[in-house]
Amino acid sequence: MKLVRFTAQGRTRIGKVEGQQVIDLSDVVGVGTSMCQVIRDLPQRRAALEDVNGPAYPLADVRLEAPIHDPQKFLGIGMNYRKHAEEARLAGIPIPESQLWFNKQVSCIVGPFDEVEKPQASDKMDYEIELGVVIGKRCRHIAAKDAASVIAGYLIVNDVSARDWLHKSPTFTLGKSFDTFGPIGPWLTTADEIADPLALEMKLYINDELRQHSLSGDMIYNLYQQIEYLSTVMTLEPGDILATGTPSGIGAPKGLFLKPGDVMRLEIEGLGKIENPVIAER
Repeated sequence: MKLVRFTAQGRTRIGKVEGQQVIDLSDVVGVGTSMCQVIRDLPQRRAALEDVNGPAYPLADVRLEAPIHDPQKFLGIGMNYRKHAEEARLAGIPIPESQLWFNKQVSCIVGPFDEVEKPQASDKMDYEIELGVVIGKRCRHIAAKDAASVIAGYLIVNDVSARDWLHKSPTFTLGKSFDTFGPIGPWLTTADEIADPLALEMKLYINDELRQHSLSGDMIYNLYQQIEYLSTVMTLEPGDILATGTPSGIGAPKGLFLKPGDVMRLEIEGLGKIENPVIAER
């Protein structure tokens, strides 16, 4: 299924996307709009959700919201694609010897077609396409070989970054967490729909110019190893989002930073696309 949060007729609700329609799932999930709760109950409710066939809205007529707006954690891994790590090394950034994780504060999350604000405080705003993994079960100490069993599904993450603020905060958190720096979506594609998450084509365009193009299999630490590493430290909860790294082609090495008027379009095979215009901070 493709599970979505959408707004129609002034009300936000949970739905599923089928073709060019969004089917309202309120009769099964209730009137709440928390995807985290849906994910938590998904094993018990899947059959009922799959059986719902109405009411339906044209996809073009609804506003798509961030599929998950209230995760407990939004975590990202740095320099996790081979070509990107080399790109960073040539820019003078040492390649880490182990997994390098940082927080994106959940307050940065916005919808798949929402605007991203260029902060007044940054002149080096950059883009990063990433495969987002959404945790489906509360878990701790999960071995890599068992990690697929705790994944609810996948979505696209635009890990927008203020490069100058990354240097001001060695943990990366500040430079990754400006308001609007976390577009995600367009929906949560459940894990059963993706045969191999390590063989997905990823593309990012700036103003229709292809900047990033890779397969998700170029990861140094695959998503199962990431879950093993993180769950050694912390309990992962349903709805937690893991941004699994970006391929080469970011703007920083060439000084191609984002400016108001730019449009970022991100596409991942099987997951759809998101598109975020850049505006000046209000």
